Amino acid sequence: MESTDFEVPQKVVTKFYQHILAFVFAIDEINEDPRILPNITLGFHIQESYTDPRMTYRATLDLLFNSHQFVPNYQCGREKNVLAVIGALSFETSLCMADILSLYKIPQLHAFILKTSFNNSAGEEIMFNQQGEFEGGFDITNLVTFPNQSYVRVKVGRVEHHVAAGKGFTINEDKIEWHRQLKQVPPVSSCNDKCLPGYSKKKQEGKPFCCYACATCPDGMFSNQKDMDTCVNCLGHQYANQFQNQCIPKMPNFLAFEDTLAIISTSSVLSLSLITALVLGLFIWHRDTAIVKANNRSLTYILLISLLLCFFCSFIFMGRPNTVSCLLRQTAFGMVFSVSLSTILAKTVSVVLAFMATKPGSQMRKWVGRRLSHSIVFCCSNIQAGICVLWLTSSPPFPDVNMQSMTEDIVLLCNEGSVFMFSCVLGYMGLLASVSFAVAFLARKLPNSFNEAKFITFSMLVFCSVWVSFVPTYLSTRGKYMVAVEIFSILASGAGLLGCIFFPKCYIIVFRPDLNNREQLMRRKN
Repeated sequence: MESTDFEVPQKVVTKFYQHILAFVFAIDEINEDPRILPNITLGFHIQESYTDPRMTYRATLDLLFNSHQFVPNYQCGREKNVLAVIGALSFETSLCMADILSLYKIPQLHAFILKTSFNNSAGEEIMFNQQGEFEGGFDITNLVTFPNQSYVRVKVGRVEHHVAAGKGFTINEDKIEWHRQLKQVPPVSSCNDKCLPGYSKKKQEGKPFCCYACATCPDGMFSNQKDMDTCVNCLGHQYANQFQNQCIPKMPNFLAFEDTLAIISTSSVLSLSLITALVLGLFIWHRDTAIVKANNRSLTYILLISLLLCFFCSFIFMGRPNTVSCLLRQTAFGMVFSVSLSTILAKTVSVVLAFMATKPGSQMRKWVGRRLSHSIVFCCSNIQAGICVLWLTSSPPFPDVNMQSMTEDIVLLCNEGSVFMFSCVLGYMGLLASVSFAVAFLARKLPNSFNEAKFITFSMLVFCSVWVSFVPTYLSTRGKYMVAVEIFSILASGAGLLGCIFFPKCYIIVFRPDLNNREQLMRRKN
């Protein structure tokens, strides 16, 4: 039970003090009986007006704002809002209170009994005493002032009536003259039907507080009882059902191995891996032929193995995210693709140096060979490895959940930890691809023995196109579809490199072996 201390003014009428004690007793009785207002505790504040309009206004403002300076519309120092106000015993004082309370839509109850004699002159204010009986059969039992309307219950006889009233009323000969036109007000229960679950009360301007409309709960909110004042949010792991009258647990969302997208991705990975393995076996089997020798066998083997690992990296993105998979997803993908791009760059540089070395007196002969190409692959790959190590030691990826991005699902994902480091990994791969494309484009028409530059140029164009389109697509999807987009980009870019660089060579090795000799290559060069 909550109680509130109050100070009794120094000058107080004994009868008024009895009213205060009766009021406090009534509040305590309501709070102690759980059957009256279950789960609700009433509190109260008592202000003194001193029957003075100026002090009435000040006391009313202090009731609302409780501040040293009265600043309208700012509720400072008050933890809970005032729900209703009981007016003073003086009708004039109650009218002063209503001037302020009506602005803030706060109901005001005048709990007094009025009586007058019809001998009073017309227009005189109604006087009242303890008996509360009017001559002529009129009996004013109470007056209630609401924010926009007042009501009074009146008994008339590479029959009790509810009548609308203004702020006050006067006596005009033998009738009560209301400051606002009299009208019959329907009982509270017939103002409108109760709002069903899934709806909340919506106040209607210009109508009494007990008359309201029913508004559908906003998306993500619900109400499970009739006549709820407001809809409430579901818990983070739940969402509102179709009728918005209860909450349903959200389902986990991740790319499971049994999902259709995962099955399609797995089939693609296995198919591309098998093709890559066959190409690698074909090149190893024909390692002594002119085409394989002319394009640096060791770099070719490294590129095919790295592409094979790129395809296998897609498996790390499938399944429920965990600590190990989150650590390996982007770092492994970034490393193997960097090795592939570094190998393609080395092959492109080798083509340029080989052409320059054929010129008489050229000093480039000493740079042509495996040592330079292997150094390019090693150095470029180590830079990406350093970025990944720095990422894992400073702010590594970790398993996370996202409850807000999807209404009906909890997204299980890998939080990248540091977005900056993730951007560095992707940016470095983009740099390698751009440099390889630029060098290959410049060397595409060099008269070299089976010049790979033209095929590398096209493969880099496909690679860059895939990853440029990946960024907006990735950012516009949610949940497991984001993972599926990244897997598709890995497979598409890897397949582009495999097809553009190796398909022409495989065609000659398998279907045109007559061109796979030194004489034919030299003829093509000339």
